[in-house]
Amino acid sequence: MRSTREGLRLVYTVSGDMAGLRIPPATEPAPADGLWQHTCLEVFVAVEGEADYREFNFSPSGQWAAYRFAGERQRDTSPAPDLPAPVMQLAITPTLLTLDVHLPLAALPLPAQHVELALCAVIEEHDGRLSYWALQHPCERPDFHHPAGRSLRLALPKN
Repeated sequence: MRSTREGLRLVYTVSGDMAGLRIPPATEPAPADGLWQHTCLEVFVAVEGEADYREFNFSPSGQWAAYRFAGERQRDTSPAPDLPAPVMQLAITPTLLTLDVHLPLAALPLPAQHVELALCAVIEEHDGRLSYWALQHPCERPDFHHPAGRSLRLALPKN
């Protein structure tokens, strides 16, 4: 993960037996809802010290989603400007899935000099079982929305 003048570059890597995972088939890149119900890679982004945040879901299929929240699990459904689409590149081998995501700066909560991030993944096995992965699970049960899960701090470039 790194910030650039254009936005964030996130590289997700899942290693193991890819044949045992249910990976959504490639489709036309477009926004879609409910991606977290299957294999999906996610990032939660907040301005440092603020309650509001954004959630981004990236499916290996090429679909993506962006959500705004006013506070923990308090979805902001007020009209929002159209956010630019992420650019994703997927590579899969028998033992590795890599999703390289470029998230444009205009999609991030701004203005901000520093952001807090939570990198997460939902992995679906062929039998439909889901597992929830994060750099930090602040609670006994996985809760990607918990503010303490945003354990990474990143300085954004100044324009």
